[in-house]
Amino acid sequence: MDRGTEVGAAPSRGAGTGAMGHAAVGRIPLAVVVVDRDGLVSHWSTGARRLFGAPKEGAVGRPAVDLLPVSGALPEDDDTAPFGAYAAYDGLGPDLESSLDGRISYPAAGRARLTVTGSDRVDVLWWAYPLVGPGRERLLVLAADAGAMRHEDDDVAVERIAPGFALHTDFPGAEELARRLPEILPSMSVGESARIVAQVLELGYPVLEFSQNDRVPVTPDWGVPRRAERKARRERVARAAASGEPVPQDVKDEGEDLEYVAVRERLEFLNEVSGRIGTSLDLSQTILEVSRAVVPRFTDVAGTYLREQVVAGEGFPEGVPDTTTMWHRVAVEHTDEPGRWDDVVPVGEAMPFPAHTPFFQCMTTGEPVLVPRISEQMGHMIAAQFEKRDIRPLITNRSMLVVPLKARNVVLGFMILLRHPERVEFNDMDRVTGAELAARAGLVLDNARMYTYQESVAETLQDSMLPHIAPRMSGCDIATRYLPGTLLGRVGGDWFDSVKLPGSRTALVVGDVMGHGLNSAAMMGQLRTAVQTMAALDLPPAQLLRNLDDLAQRLGDNYLATCLYAVYDPIAGELSIANAGHIPPVLVRAADGYSELLDLPTGAPIGVGGVPFEAVRVRVAPGDRLVMCTDGLVEVRGEDIGVGLATLCESAAHPAASMDDACDTIIRALNTRGGRKDDVALLMARLNGIEPEYVAEWRLALDPLEVGRARAMVREQLHVWGLTALADSAELMVSELVTNAVRHAHSRQIGLRLVRGDALLCEVDDDDHTLPTLLSAGPGDEFGRGLRVVSTLAHEWGTSRTSAGKTVWFEQTLPRR
Repeated sequence: MDRGTEVGAAPSRGAGTGAMGHAAVGRIPLAVVVVDRDGLVSHWSTGARRLFGAPKEGAVGRPAVDLLPVSGALPEDDDTAPFGAYAAYDGLGPDLESSLDGRISYPAAGRARLTVTGSDRVDVLWWAYPLVGPGRERLLVLAADAGAMRHEDDDVAVERIAPGFALHTDFPGAEELARRLPEILPSMSVGESARIVAQVLELGYPVLEFSQNDRVPVTPDWGVPRRAERKARRERVARAAASGEPVPQDVKDEGEDLEYVAVRERLEFLNEVSGRIGTSLDLSQTILEVSRAVVPRFTDVAGTYLREQVVAGEGFPEGVPDTTTMWHRVAVEHTDEPGRWDDVVPVGEAMPFPAHTPFFQCMTTGEPVLVPRISEQMGHMIAAQFEKRDIRPLITNRSMLVVPLKARNVVLGFMILLRHPERVEFNDMDRVTGAELAARAGLVLDNARMYTYQESVAETLQDSMLPHIAPRMSGCDIATRYLPGTLLGRVGGDWFDSVKLPGSRTALVVGDVMGHGLNSAAMMGQLRTAVQTMAALDLPPAQLLRNLDDLAQRLGDNYLATCLYAVYDPIAGELSIANAGHIPPVLVRAADGYSELLDLPTGAPIGVGGVPFEAVRVRVAPGDRLVMCTDGLVEVRGEDIGVGLATLCESAAHPAASMDDACDTIIRALNTRGGRKDDVALLMARLNGIEPEYVAEWRLALDPLEVGRARAMVREQLHVWGLTALADSAELMVSELVTNAVRHAHSRQIGLRLVRGDALLCEVDDDDHTLPTLLSAGPGDEFGRGLRVVSTLAHEWGTSRTSAGKTVWFEQTLPRR
């Protein structure tokens, strides 16, 4: 096809068959260039070598923008331009550049001027066709020498190339074009080329004839007289009529030119609309752009309806819509007086449409529906859908066009376009224009819809994985913040958590899976669940990180994570912290407001494997605050992380009225710096401690008589604390636990402890390593009822292993004051 690919130009009426003198009649060589998805030339025809001067071996593999006429304009009188310099002509050159770099995804055409040293300037006509589907090819570019289409004695012969219209023209050469297209695109099957040809032909753009009736679709932006030229022609007709002279032949052809004018204007309109829509992935903004792009140039009223699920950012079932499908009116744009449509057809209303309406026909067939004039009968039928509102004065006698908004053959919605009665009616060409407009708008809306849907999924996933931490734990108050990263990496692997531990202790966790996306979030979910499980087993911090590292190794070596794990004991006034490659926490002392980064052994990130972890104990006082965060808060690209850590220390020390205010102060201080792209997890804990007078401990001998003594001591202590209302149930549960300990312990003593914090905690420990389990005791069973009693009366209860044996505990809710 490199040698025989030629465009046929139909001669003007009355022109001789040899009018083209220097070229074969109606045959012009065509340059064929294929651009891949990286913007590199993958095919460069012989015609391209002749037209642009670059050999095939010097073109294939190079960026297409370096070889095709898309560069900046040159002065008209500059004849010294070097080889390969290009000048944009009539502002159409940049459109080709937009096609080459993928900024537009629809066919485009234009003209550019090529300057080659030693030669006259050449006007180049170009057409760009995006190739959708599998394979590396992204763009098919055709180009021709505009001068070769001119008669030697007629500079405007190019305007007499006869176009057809794809949706109203039979294409007898389509099969031949499909057969020959593999000669253009290497390694392409006939079936694949047929798909591309069908894709190009169905778009409804004007075409030029091939030799032997083969046709190549193009958009002849270059072939239509300018408005100024049409005005000059009309003035020539007027002068001829006034003087009695005959009308010139070119003016007689004006009626034929008007057809081309209409085509050009519609193409200009579609290109203009395409440039105005899709500037944002926000669904609401996209809807407004689409509505405002068509009013008033194409229509006087534009009402946009979308499926209910599209508006909600949800998926919807496959298949054709039916009479139960709800459609939301999302925009109404019009040129009528302000407020005329607002009360009758308010934005936000949802409604179905019956089967006998043109709207239902459009949404089920996916094809435009044209109503030249809305009769009184049809106006009454449409108005029946609007209860207690008479819409007939707004629509009767108007011309209506209903166009579907669809993508991938799925109808997302439709637009109702209305023209004033005094304006020309919609016609078949308007139907085609409206269909193309809706097709482009549908793709833009679908992109916005999918983005909205993915954002919703991402937010739901993130929310489901981040815990809802109680603001108060035993002996401490907690506040948290989570900030997503940039929109391109909204789902991340940062997390925080707090876990209730035996002995009124609390585990505080912050972690960060390296990377972004759903995989990182999924890995984060697995690690967070593992930390919760191992924390519930009361593993020491260093051992927990060791086990977490082993687990990460088993899950795979594709991800690394940092983790900071701290256990706060409010009774002992102590923190035990282990670090796995995470940034250190900040401790703010309540006594003097001094803040410091805790000096911890850094450790290796989770997933490295084979690295030991070490825990550090830190003494804390009531009122001290611990601040733990991920590196997204303190790290900014191009800046030393030490600057962020220093800012973190300084902002954490600022006094605040509440924990939430303290978190907000830190976020404001660090998040105002530019360049943050990572997500952020922040956890702050105020370590209140538990006063010694609210802790009571006893040692009991392994004697059954000690059970009664334990009951008496518990009752007395609860009376001192003002918790007499809890005494009866507490006595009964303590009696059961101490009885079990006396029966199963091996040493001479067992421990009993009461702690009054946010709840009443009772613990009984012994040296037996066997954890008791809840049994189903029958009427005749002697054992098995003790834990059943505890399970019934206690708010919470549990067991845990200790280095010496085990602890069995229960909690009771404190009475309201």
